[in-house]
Amino acid sequence: MAHVADLREATAELVRDGDSVALEGFTHLIPTAAAHEIIRQGRKDLTLIRMTPDLIYDQMIGMGCARKLVFSWGGNPGVGSLHRFRDAVENDWPAPLEIEEHSHAGMANRYVAGASNLPFAVLRGYVGTDLPKVTSTIAPIKCPFTGEELMAVPALNPDVSIIHAQQADGRGNVAIWGISGIQKEAVLSARRAIVTVEEVVDELVPHPFQVVLPAVAIDAISVEPKGAHPSYADGYYDRDNSFYEAWDPIGRDREEFGAWMEEHVLGTENFGEYLESVRAKGMVTK
Repeated sequence: MAHVADLREATAELVRDGDSVALEGFTHLIPTAAAHEIIRQGRKDLTLIRMTPDLIYDQMIGMGCARKLVFSWGGNPGVGSLHRFRDAVENDWPAPLEIEEHSHAGMANRYVAGASNLPFAVLRGYVGTDLPKVTSTIAPIKCPFTGEELMAVPALNPDVSIIHAQQADGRGNVAIWGISGIQKEAVLSARRAIVTVEEVVDELVPHPFQVVLPAVAIDAISVEPKGAHPSYADGYYDRDNSFYEAWDPIGRDREEFGAWMEEHVLGTENFGEYLESVRAKGMVTK
């Protein structure tokens, strides 16, 4: 049952070295504050799971948190590559990184299977492609009714799933609206779940296309205003496009990256202090 907790305490309790950790958010509501707290606490040997790794996974990989990445697309959206991710794959810096690549459909179906307490999912999308040759978690399967050859992918059941959302109520239920991506399934498939939110309200007011996650599916809720920056939170703030552009030269250079992380993430106590730190450098415009 969900309880409201400081993000530092929730992370210390629920995220452990060697865990498989999914931090989901599709262009929207990306859990940046939670990623930074994992980095501050020095978590290691994580299997990071995410449909669209972007800046937060670039930072986590570059800080040596990850040993493996399970994903379907990776990049600095609208800008280019993730240079810390590339450095890990191409040069084993700061440590070797194993990768397991899927399509968006493959990842989504794996989460759905995990949330449904099923061992695997079946889809047509990989039939006739080369991806099964390089990804061991894709296997052919024959339909028992028609004989058609399909492809199976194993369920995803992260040790911990972490998402950001707009609101939680006093009972621990969480409301998400706007682009909700695969957040619901990521939480329901996980063994443990943390949700950071913009605010806690007395009652959840219905919004178009709103998803409500029940308190019983969540272990901890942490209030982190602007906790998705530089991504956006529908109804609260817009995407900070200039931050994504500013990240490219920082991420390209190992020394500049390390100095930036030391000053703005490791050198701050929480996400509020981090935002003040990058705002003082002119990196926050939204």
